[in-house]
Amino acid sequence: LNNSGYHLTNNLEEAKIIILNTCYVREKVKHKIYSKLGELRKLKEEKPDLILGLSGCLVQREPEEVLQRAPYLDFILGTSNFYQLPEVLEEISGNDNREKQVKKRCTRVVRAEKNRIIPENLPKRRKSRFTAYVPVIRGCNNFCSYCNVPYVRGRERSRLPDDIVKEVEELSRQGYKEVTLLGQNVNSYGKDLSGDQDFADLLIQVNRVKGIRRIRFITSHPKDLSDKLIDQMAHLDKV
Repeated sequence: LNNSGYHLTNNLEEAKIIILNTCYVREKVKHKIYSKLGELRKLKEEKPDLILGLSGCLVQREPEEVLQRAPYLDFILGTSNFYQLPEVLEEISGNDNREKQVKKRCTRVVRAEKNRIIPENLPKRRKSRFTAYVPVIRGCNNFCSYCNVPYVRGRERSRLPDDIVKEVEELSRQGYKEVTLLGQNVNSYGKDLSGDQDFADLLIQVNRVKGIRRIRFITSHPKDLSDKLIDQMAHLDKV
């Protein structure tokens, strides 16, 4: 969006596009989302040209309910489709008949199990100059009774280790000193890849990147915590 000429604003009144990105691990969050949408609906009634969109886990889990409860949304994007946001906005903005466009956009929902793409080389807007999040795995296979993640994020999909290391190396060249390896369950990293690559091996590779001083990771499920990983955590100086 930044590359397309948009910039962030803290003033809702001057915003041309509002995107509510949703988490939906537990039920309480869902009520907060619809409450916020109710507030934004009033603003959209006052500003008909405002583009209002909903993305993330709630959309992925309950797209039909979202469209029924919030028919005024211009678009919804599931968890696997966030990278399509620029083309979605271009299609909406370039159509004069907004009513037809809204209906068309709100039926374009791709569920996680139908789209296993993890797009690489996307531009990133980082909030800090020194520490950065680096996603390494998406999804989860654990199906805990209290959690929606496997349904909204899909099954575990690991990024290739070379792509992760390249991203960390680029961060180092830009002056970053700390990285946090990110995933719904980082301890399961590599199980879906060919070969014997696991999360401990990935930590070893990232630890070799010059310029990076500290390596963190979240979130880790204890059932996939191996003796090998414990050993590497003890010996790798940056972890």
